Amino acid sequence: MPKVSICIPTYNRANLLPYAVNSVLHQTYTDFELLICDDGSTDATLEVVSQWKDSRIRYIRHPVNIKRSKNMRSGFEAACGDYFIKFDDDDALTPEFLEKTVAVLDANPDVDFVCTNHWIINPAGEREEAATLANAAKWGKDKLPAGVIPNLVHETFVRQSLQVGSTLFRKACLDEVDFMRFEADGCEDFDLLVRLAIAGKQGYFLPEYLMEYRMHGGQNSLRQSIHFLRAKLFCLNSYHFDESDVERQRIKKAAGLKQDLALRLIEKGDTAEGRQLLQEANQVLGTSNRAKAGLVLSYLPESLRQVAFNLFRQVRAKDYAEQVRQVQASS
Repeated sequence: MPKVSICIPTYNRANLLPYAVNSVLHQTYTDFELLICDDGSTDATLEVVSQWKDSRIRYIRHPVNIKRSKNMRSGFEAACGDYFIKFDDDDALTPEFLEKTVAVLDANPDVDFVCTNHWIINPAGEREEAATLANAAKWGKDKLPAGVIPNLVHETFVRQSLQVGSTLFRKACLDEVDFMRFEADGCEDFDLLVRLAIAGKQGYFLPEYLMEYRMHGGQNSLRQSIHFLRAKLFCLNSYHFDESDVERQRIKKAAGLKQDLALRLIEKGDTAEGRQLLQEANQVLGTSNRAKAGLVLSYLPESLRQVAFNLFRQVRAKDYAEQVRQVQASS
């Protein structure tokens, strides 16, 4: 049986999938199986996968789209290795990722998973050094020392500094927390890491840049944003932390998510629910200028609301992620 199971869930990304798959096939550590989980793609994914004749590849093709979380779960349930990693079909592992992360788990039987740092790559697949450093600083990875992570709840929930796609897990610890929750669809990675921390698992940080995370051009649709915010709010409402300071932060973060969701709903035209969520958020956060503006916009006709929201997006300062996404694939 293979030591490591690698899962790449995919959907209609025949143009990007080879980048991810080839990064696995070029690993310096070779005792692995690669599960490509195809969520009912309607593009040329089947033809692309057929080009690889490597016996370590297992292709799981769903005849219809079963949605992101269930597709990920299918790969996990089919995995045979003691160690497991899932990463997206537009990302990649650097050649020594498995060699170095497997070595950590082999040498530290009490460690449940090892997370590495990662590069930011633009839509053209080029590494963005400035964005990579900004990302590490934003999530606190630049201050996280190598070795066993002393406060996993703080790193996964408060700072959100770890990433599933750059992490090798013992499959047994994922079995214990039931891997991905379908209700967390869209923020499964965050939810998994927090639940591992709550369960008392032990993580290890390897500060080397051993994975590539791609930032795409364009923006998420309003529907996608609402779906993500609802899922993350579900996650936060399902947690409880014994440490009072972290529990207070959970309540505050949930209120902030309610405010964000309220504004998206008001923009979409779901006015009553948006106003209700603003009211609930205000009870925790107080009435901010942002909430006041959202309430005022809720009384405008929907067409004018969308103009106002779009104008705000255009004038506000863009962070490093938005700047990377503006790089065109043709550059």
